[in-house]
Amino acid sequence: MDHEKAVVLDEQAIRRALTRVAHEIIERNKGIDNCVLVGIRTRGIYIANRLAERIEQIEGASIEVGEIDITLYRDDLSIKTEDHEPEVKGSDIPYSITDKKVILVDDVLYTGRTVRAAMDALIDIGRPAAIQLAVLVDRGHRELPIRADFVGKNIPTSSAERIVVELAEVDGKDRVSIYEK
Repeated sequence: MDHEKAVVLDEQAIRRALTRVAHEIIERNKGIDNCVLVGIRTRGIYIANRLAERIEQIEGASIEVGEIDITLYRDDLSIKTEDHEPEVKGSDIPYSITDKKVILVDDVLYTGRTVRAAMDALIDIGRPAAIQLAVLVDRGHRELPIRADFVGKNIPTSSAERIVVELAEVDGKDRVSIYEK
């Protein structure tokens, strides 16, 4: 049974981290022209929506937000589902991503496999000018050569630890915790 070892980000820390990431996105892209946010289901979409709100507050202009479901693109799908059919919720990107700077948004960057799957899914939808990655937490342990362009917080972890991201939209509260086996 896992037990909570520490709360590493509380509601205020998450808010500050996302505000900083929003500023970094604007700075790196010299504004938000030709940029779109695409959240990876499940929690990535809520983080993308929060980033969009902050970007609009800073820039006075809105940025388009979509969501992508990578269930069918996971290379470890057969391992996880065994007897179950994969659940496909579908992606919802109500705009063209071709020639746009797509900022993929997720809660935790770990092995890199989710991000690789999301890039495959994006490229099946259109041909972006560039793909950037924004994550709330980077916990290390990459298995693929993927790094985030924008990181809310780096939290080095051991393989025996788990990062749990809770967001008000899904879990009723905002916090990031480390659990230990």
